[in-house]
Amino acid sequence: MTKKKLLSSPPKLNHLSWFFCKMFTNFLLLLCLLVYLQFNPQHHNRFPHDPSFSSSYENFQGTPKIAFLFLARHRLPLDFLWDNFFRVCVSLSFSSHLISSGSWLLHFLSFEHYVSDIFCGLQNADADKFSVHVHSEPGFVLNETTTDSEFFHGRQLNKSVQVVWGEPTMIEAEKLLLEAALHDPANQRFVLLSDSCVPLYDFSYTYSYIMSSPKSFVDSFVDESTGRYDPDMSATIPRSKWRKGSQWVTLVRKHAELVVNDNFVYPIFKKYCKRWKAQRNLPKKILQILELNFLFQKRKLTNCIPDEHYVQTLLTMNEVEHEVERRTLTYTLWDSSPAKDWRQMWHPVTFNQPDAAPQKIKEIKGINHVHYESGHRTEWCRVANIYSSCFLFARKFSQGAALRLLNDGALGFHDPEAALPA
Repeated sequence: MTKKKLLSSPPKLNHLSWFFCKMFTNFLLLLCLLVYLQFNPQHHNRFPHDPSFSSSYENFQGTPKIAFLFLARHRLPLDFLWDNFFRVCVSLSFSSHLISSGSWLLHFLSFEHYVSDIFCGLQNADADKFSVHVHSEPGFVLNETTTDSEFFHGRQLNKSVQVVWGEPTMIEAEKLLLEAALHDPANQRFVLLSDSCVPLYDFSYTYSYIMSSPKSFVDSFVDESTGRYDPDMSATIPRSKWRKGSQWVTLVRKHAELVVNDNFVYPIFKKYCKRWKAQRNLPKKILQILELNFLFQKRKLTNCIPDEHYVQTLLTMNEVEHEVERRTLTYTLWDSSPAKDWRQMWHPVTFNQPDAAPQKIKEIKGINHVHYESGHRTEWCRVANIYSSCFLFARKFSQGAALRLLNDGALGFHDPEAALPA
């Protein structure tokens, strides 16, 4: 009887060990992919660079920065959201994309949170793509006791003014912010934001959008009303050069320097463009008597808000309107409902927690054109000749609304289909 040589079967692997080995291998592959993307920035740029605009202001060698300039009353109530925006350039949006694709890796034991933290560390290299400057009330200091975000520590201006809404001090604060940011030659774009502004997209998309355009974004249109322009300005600022628009502008370096170095237009604004303070304090009958007195003197009673005219008019006076996208990047919902007090003017709606629903944010992101009744024109939103969403930021958001944005993962991937014209 011949003996058969029996081959022993291989021992069975521990299923749990094999599972964790696969999971770790997939994680390493994912990590390598992110490292590759990090050091190959062309894969991040969703917009091609437009080389048609060239000047000495764009000869900076190195990584250009966006300067985020915050106008704050006191503290920064939405610092937690901006901390997430600056810190998490790709991680949360990337992990959200994997989850939506059904990735078992990030579903397993909520492993996504751990992976997200590691990816955040990788993306901290993008800190060389932005700077932060804050104008707050004189004497206020941003430190560990006044903000939980390290991105704002010590970022307050050394010099500041007490800002009053509707007064020239608002322009002074803007000029101080721009001046401080211009000290860093790497700052090539300058975004003016309020303390109630929120980002609508992640940092990567925002950076690509702004840097891919060679122009400033300035909401600017001909102001046909007669209530703000003072004829006494005509010797310096002709009526034909008078413009109006949102104060929330995004400027290229050349235009930021024009604002800071201006000693010609601003003194005229300071003298003649003033808010009529009496309008909120006097009864209607007395105001009517004052208006009749002004008409008798052949003068029009003006109520001028400087920050809604200054940058727009200054750029027009300097003959650089062709270097401007005539729209703002900050969405504002205006309340045009009849006011109880006849003296109240339009004011921006505040978004509270229930108002910041995902569908509403999606609607804002889907806006791809702005219609201006003045001039009967429609401004289609394009960046480097690509149709895009009009707005990167929005205001005015409460803390509850901002927290909902964070929890809902609103700063996620951009959907290019949403911006295509119907």
